[in-house]
Amino acid sequence: MTSKTQTSTSLINGVDREKLSETVNLIKATPELGKFKFGIRNEWLDGGHSRSTISSFFGAGTDFEHAVKFAVDSDEPAILLGKDQGPNAGEYLLHALAACVTSAMVYHAAARGIAIEEVESSIDGDIDLRGFLGLDENVRKGYQEIRMKLRIKADVSDEQLQELSALGQQYSPMLDSISNGVPVKVAAERMN
Repeated sequence: MTSKTQTSTSLINGVDREKLSETVNLIKATPELGKFKFGIRNEWLDGGHSRSTISSFFGAGTDFEHAVKFAVDSDEPAILLGKDQGPNAGEYLLHALAACVTSAMVYHAAARGIAIEEVESSIDGDIDLRGFLGLDENVRKGYQEIRMKLRIKADVSDEQLQELSALGQQYSPMLDSISNGVPVKVAAERMN
């Protein structure tokens, strides 16, 4: 198995610490460089099936194009009247949360010089369809609880392992968005 920890003195966990430090210092000196804007374009295809395309974003005062235009399909499983042509929105939310907590932990560990060999996570959550279906206004429409378990392989003490896990929780933008809520504004316009 190839180690993900180091290939040079500056590379830890696949993160170039020198470039990370330069980025942090640049944003400290010019805070507006830290402002990013991500977006997607979504098109409904049929039933519960939709496709999002992701091709660009704004950050560090510049518009960027991804190296690849990403297409992501979403659908519902047959039991929820879909054709199972992709994960459903709730599964994507869990993926986004797991990916963000993991990368936040990995980047902050690298900044501290802590090498991580492997990370695996499992995440699940509970949704009661009575909220979505409008059958009970006392039932939340979204997740009622989400649980995440990290398995981390690193040459650290048990206490340091818990500190690593806390880094992901402390610095994850997706965990913050879900835990603290974020204003969402929805507008509609007529298609021609």
